[in-house]
Amino acid sequence: MVKLNKIYTRTGDGGETSLVNGRRVAKHSRRPAAFGEVDEANSVIGLARLHCEGDADEMLGRIQNDLFDLGADLATPESDSPALRITDDQVARLETEIDTLNADLQPLTSFILPGGSPASAWLHLARTVARRAERKMTELATEEVVSEPAMRYINRLSDHLFVMARILNEGGKTDVLWRPGQNSGQN
Repeated sequence: MVKLNKIYTRTGDGGETSLVNGRRVAKHSRRPAAFGEVDEANSVIGLARLHCEGDADEMLGRIQNDLFDLGADLATPESDSPALRITDDQVARLETEIDTLNADLQPLTSFILPGGSPASAWLHLARTVARRAERKMTELATEEVVSEPAMRYINRLSDHLFVMARILNEGGKTDVLWRPGQNSGQN
């Protein structure tokens, strides 16, 4: 259980933050950069949820909770055990949801421009932030261990958000398709 009595602590005023184990690290170092990107993806998903209801809202709510788990995983060096970690079950749930959502979509014949409905536009933004978080996580993994389920989760997340964005564009009917060279005078 988390208990926050005071929101500001002044302990970060010098440019450092604490990991779960209490170790102080620079706020710009790879580990806080990675969990910061995960936090940003979570915030964008929160904006998308303002335009969702039913199953989509429930799925996104589960993902937001998972992203806090992922942030805790990233804020805890691998050598610290036991720790809250992303699990294979969380990855499998994302994969099952992707397969279920994608089953009724028509195959793509073009790349999709971010947009369409407000929910879809926000999910496309969340997808790009999740991809940035993945890049930060792979960068962190060049120096420190990052759990394999965490890496799989963030990779699947961007796929999930993409497919859900299509679903929320009337099952792909209102997807905004890329038209190569449309404005170049070459077509």
